[in-house]
This record gives sequence, structure tokens and C-alpha cells, in this order.
Amino acid sequence: MNKIDATQMENIKKVAEVMADTIQAGRWVHTFGCGHANLPIEEMYPRIGGFVGFHPLCELPLTFFTHITGEMGIDQFLFLERTEGYGKAIMSSWNFDKRDCIWIFSHTGINAVNIDVALEAKRLGMKVIVFGSASQTGDKVPRHSGGKNLFQIADYVVDSCCPLVDASVDLKNHQDKIGPLSTVAFITTVWMTICTVAEILADRGVKLYIHPSHNVPGDTTAHERLDSCIKEYKKRAVGL
Repeated sequence: MNKIDATQMENIKKVAEVMADTIQAGRWVHTFGCGHANLPIEEMYPRIGGFVGFHPLCELPLTFFTHITGEMGIDQFLFLERTEGYGKAIMSSWNFDKRDCIWIFSHTGINAVNIDVALEAKRLGMKVIVFGSASQTGDKVPRHSGGKNLFQIADYVVDSCCPLVDASVDLKNHQDKIGPLSTVAFITTVWMTICTVAEILADRGVKLYIHPSHNVPGDTTAHERLDSCIKEYKKRAVGL
């Protein structure tokens, strides 16, 4: 977290400006990730302290694999995230605008579905923002015929500063480490970014529809503020 703060704030400010422009225009910051890289997307909205403007592109077979075996198990998940063409099919189910941007989370940046999504977003004129282990991935060959990994495709990159193996703790008599870091890094960078977006928009005088806590005794207008968030979300979602 200290390394992210020391090395990535300039990049975070750049992507926050892009996102602020999109949200101010009444458009969407679309968000996408597979497996545990879907967790930062779930953090954004709806979430107490989050605000309207972030749209989750959550594909259930890529985000729900906790059956482990059987229906929507790990074997199917691994197959799908590495299958070229699937990401393009996901994108075909939604309507996009050139004023939109897409925010993709991928630790290694090599799997085909993320690359498909990024390439299709660029074809449609959107800016592509990628968070992940960029410096560790480097120019590693992707699982995609295009030949470029996700970080090489992106317009903007924020490095999660995690080791490529992700796990961090050695164990005696074991080859593999435990204690993965990517989720902690992703959640940290999500709120560093979203808070920066909010500050930019507030400085511009833009009204934010912030999801309030509705569990604080004595706050008599919380549900009213929550209703205004949902109303704004519905208004923006027309046409998706």
C-alpha cells in the first residue's frame, strides 16, 4: 500500500480525470474483472460511500465459481476466461457511447476474455483503463491471438505493485506460497481512485449522488437520499 501511494498517485490522478469527465457528461465508467478481480467492482456501487457513475459488467460464470466443482465450477471458469471471443460476446449485450470509459481489473493481464473486452472497447471509441501487476507482467505473451497483453493495449495503467505470483508468504516444505495480495491492492486503488474522482467533480461543482448509510439512528433523510441515488442510476441506465 505504501508503494502504491509512493509510485502510482500520478497515474491515479490521470485516470481520475478521465473518469470525472465521463461521469460529468452523464455517462458510465464501465467496470470489468474475472474471478477475484470482480471483488473491486463489487466495492464500487451500490456501496455506502460510493456514488452513481460506475456500471458493473459482471458476467456470472466469470464471477461466481464458489461451487468449486459441478455447475459453474473452477474448471469451467478457467476455460471461459481463457477463451478468445467470449469477451466480445459479453460486450455485444450492452450499448456503449464514446464518452464512456472502461475500467478493467486483471492481475496478470494475459487472459483472453479481458483482452477481448479491452479491444472491443477501443474499437467503440472508449478509453481503456487497466489496474494490475503491470511492471511484473511486462511484455509477457498473452493467451490471445492479438499478441499484446492487457497492459500493452490499455490507454492508462495503474500498477497494483503486487508480485506476479500474487501470494506472498513462504511455507516450510511447500513449493507454493500463501497470502495473496492482489485483492488488497485492488480495493486500495479503487478507493484512492474513486475518492480522487469525487474530489475533482466536487471542485467542478458537479452534484454527486452518493450512496448514504441508512443504518445511522436519527438520520431522517437517509432513505430519501438513497432513493435519489437509485432514481439517478435508473435514469442513466436507460438504453444500456
